[in-house]
Amino acid sequence: MNLIYNSEQYSVVEFGVDRSLEALRFGGYEIVDKGGKREIFIAGVLAQNFRREVNQLIANEPTMAEIDEFLGNYDELMSQPVLLH
Repeated sequence: MNLIYNSEQYSVVEFGVDRSLEALRFGGYEIVDKGGKREIFIAGVLAQNFRREVNQLIANEPTMAEIDEFLGNYDELMSQPVLLH
């Protein structure tokens, strides 16, 4: 797992492909909304689409604000509360 993005509002962790686990067959991403204290784990086709969209975004050398805006598109999907252990 690799932390691939970290701002005041969001963090994104990439999980590598693990063919022995169905959820990670194509890898996955955990997106955390720090302010909202919620997160989502995406895998499968959604993870593939996320990876493609991130590569397109990075090609344009975005600012952190633009990346945060992009990640904000996933806010409605985030329903898992972030709990500290």
